[in-house]
Amino acid sequence: MRYSRRRRYTKRRTSESLEEWAPMTRLGKMIQEGRIASIEEVFMEGLRIREPQIVDALLPGIQEEVININLVQKQTDAGEKSRFRAIVAVGNREGYIGLGSGKTRQVRAAIEKAAIDARLNLVPVRRGCGSWECSCGRPHSVQFQVEGKCGGVRIVILPGPRGLGLVTSEVSKVILGLAGIKDCWTRSYGSTRTVPSFAYAVFDALKRTYSLITPADWVR
Repeated sequence: MRYSRRRRYTKRRTSESLEEWAPMTRLGKMIQEGRIASIEEVFMEGLRIREPQIVDALLPGIQEEVININLVQKQTDAGEKSRFRAIVAVGNREGYIGLGSGKTRQVRAAIEKAAIDARLNLVPVRRGCGSWECSCGRPHSVQFQVEGKCGGVRIVILPGPRGLGLVTSEVSKVILGLAGIKDCWTRSYGSTRTVPSFAYAVFDALKRTYSLITPADWVR
């Protein structure tokens, strides 16, 4: 019930922000004019997303998940300054994922700030069937082994056969699920209990699915 209420609130907030949206960037104006109609065109043209409403307009089915909320403190001349830090992941479960963080004095404001940052960090994920046990050709896993790092955490994502599921921790299950990965193995090293570093390591690995060259690309 808690998840459904959050989804309804997210959809209502998204529709309200789009109705009041006045684009300030060239990409936003092109989308409002109808010159760009899909998120694929944005990445093919190498354009940078600078407004969160761009993602809401091109990916209406995008979902949000709160990964972690922490109380952080900073020592100042006036004493300790406490704020909440939220980590939020967004994705459409069809090959797009974003991860962001936000710090404010209120939890709800920190989550909203992190959700905006996650939309600005949206990246495509290359999916496929890279497991030799399957070879079904469907985009249910990653195409090849990929590695991500953040701080003292390192994670390796390996292709899995169809029906395996996500053999990993709960944090990475949420991020991989939002990215559209349904079957894979993972190996993690380092301080994996540090949730922010672990989450960004998974996100870094997914970003590398398009930056790395596969053996099929070498043949071409």
